[in-house]
Amino acid sequence: QVQLVESGGGLVQAGGSLRVSCTASGRTFSSYSMGWYRRAPGKERDFVASITRNSESTYYADSVKGRFTISRDNAKNTVYLQMNSLKPEDTAVYYCAADRSTAQAMAVRSTGYGMDYWGKGTLVTVSS
Repeated sequence: QVQLVESGGGLVQAGGSLRVSCTASGRTFSSYSMGWYRRAPGKERDFVASITRNSESTYYADSVKGRFTISRDNAKNTVYLQMNSLKPEDTAVYYCAADRSTAQAMAVRSTGYGMDYWGKGTLVTVSS
């Protein structure tokens, strides 16, 4: 069993930056590909970014490419999402996910259907 806890959400002005984190319990963190998804108000959950077990490869949604960076620290059981140049349309609840499939597969499953584990989410609000 893996428990994921997100943190770092909050209110930020458009153009600003924010880093959200997700810390996992257990000793098997490095066995999972990790990803971030988000659900904007009134919309479906969408893929944001994913990272391979050893940080060798990362994948991003087109809407965040060049602005967001996903990274992980397996020694700390933590995955990060650095968000720069934030826009009001980035406002959403951001969810961390862990899965035994590949990071590329996580990107293909755009709504995150069937992920092994989910966090409860952290709210990011970008004001205009």
